[in-house]
Amino acid sequence: MKNIVIIPARGGSKRIPEKNIQLFGGIPLLVHSIQYAQANAHLIEDIFVSTDDETIKKIALYYGVQVIDRPGHLSGDLEPTITAVQHALDVIPYAVDTVVLLQATNPLRPENLLREAFESYKMSDSDSLFTVTRNHQKLGKITNNCFEPYNYTIGQRSQDLEPLYFENGLLYITQAKLIREGKIFSENSIPYEVNHIFASIDIDTQDDFDYAEYLFKKNVSTGLDMTKHK
Repeated sequence: MKNIVIIPARGGSKRIPEKNIQLFGGIPLLVHSIQYAQANAHLIEDIFVSTDDETIKKIALYYGVQVIDRPGHLSGDLEPTITAVQHALDVIPYAVDTVVLLQATNPLRPENLLREAFESYKMSDSDSLFTVTRNHQKLGKITNNCFEPYNYTIGQRSQDLEPLYFENGLLYITQAKLIREGKIFSENSIPYEVNHIFASIDIDTQDDFDYAEYLFKKNVSTGLDMTKHK
């Protein structure tokens, strides 16, 4: 039984054409997740990139990881990530125990995150672990053109808000058997809190890309602490 990393990276992208191979910090966006996985090789046995794109395939192979050729019908805009990961498990020729899912659109992660998250996962009896970040905004709904506060009362201070969290997508650690059931995480999963600035990055638009580049350059030039995330 093995622990592996799967990085889904399809070729089609409408908002940012060829997003996963756009240069980010001098290398293709996808490669940041590849290198992050390689830096944690003591935790995992193999790294796979699942893709339908020949250029992405060539880049992945060049950087020394294995490639799973994803069928076109599993690569559309509306196709959920889980089907790509399930397909990967179907074609990998050995039994897999745990899958670490890294999304190419989250290129920046605290340096020690995977090691510390994996330790928490192993100490639990959960099906999976996923990263979350605390939200500090006052949220509400608009109904019949009226604003209805959701997580606060009018006049309440922001620092007194009841804690709410969002799934940030930095990483997922999941039992292979849960993935085969069609889930990345379940009711028996544990959230792992990450309050690092990198948790705000999930590249979908050009503005997201530009902000991520700004943070990356700031990290390189100022030595932003890549280890502390809580």
